Amino acid sequence: MNIDELLARSGGVCEICGETEGLERVEVTSSDDAVFCQTCAGHRPAASGHWRALEGAAWSAEPAVQIAVWRKLGEIGEAWATETRAGMMLEPDVLGRAQDVALIHCDAHGAVLASGDTVVLIKDLPVKGAGFTAKRGTAVRSISLVQDNAGHIEGRVEGQRIVILTEFVKRK
Repeated sequence: MNIDELLARSGGVCEICGETEGLERVEVTSSDDAVFCQTCAGHRPAASGHWRALEGAAWSAEPAVQIAVWRKLGEIGEAWATETRAGMMLEPDVLGRAQDVALIHCDAHGAVLASGDTVVLIKDLPVKGAGFTAKRGTAVRSISLVQDNAGHIEGRVEGQRIVILTEFVKRK
C-alpha cells in the first residue's frame, strides 16, 4: 500500500498513538504496512507513558497494526504489557505473521552476516567428527545461514561442510 492509501485508512494519524506529525509508512511484515509516527516507528525515544497507547491500538481491526502492537508489547517488560498482549485476540494467520520474525545473524563484532559472505575464524576450532582443527585466520567463503538459529552458520573448511558458531567469526 502506498502512503496516501495508508493515510486515508488511518485518518491521517499514527495507527498506534494517534500522533499527527511526522507520519511515515512502515513495513511491518512483507505483506503488512502501517502508518506510524517517528516515535512508534522507532526513530525517536518514547516519552514516559507513550507505549500505554498500545492498550488501545491492540483493538485495531488492521492486521498490520495488530502485528506491530503484539510485537512491541512483547518487548516491554511490564505487567500491563504482558496482560494486554495475553488478551489480544488475533486470527491464526495474523498471529503466525506476528510470530514470524526474521533471524539476524551477526559476527563476533556485531556485523550482520548474509548468505554468500566470507568470514574469517577468530579462534582455533576443533571440528568434531572430522579429526582436524580449523585454524584462526582461516577464510570461510560463501557461508550459508542456518535458518532456525541466528548463532550458527555453515561453511566449507578443508573440504568439509561444518557448522560454525557466529561468535567465533568476523566478516571479511
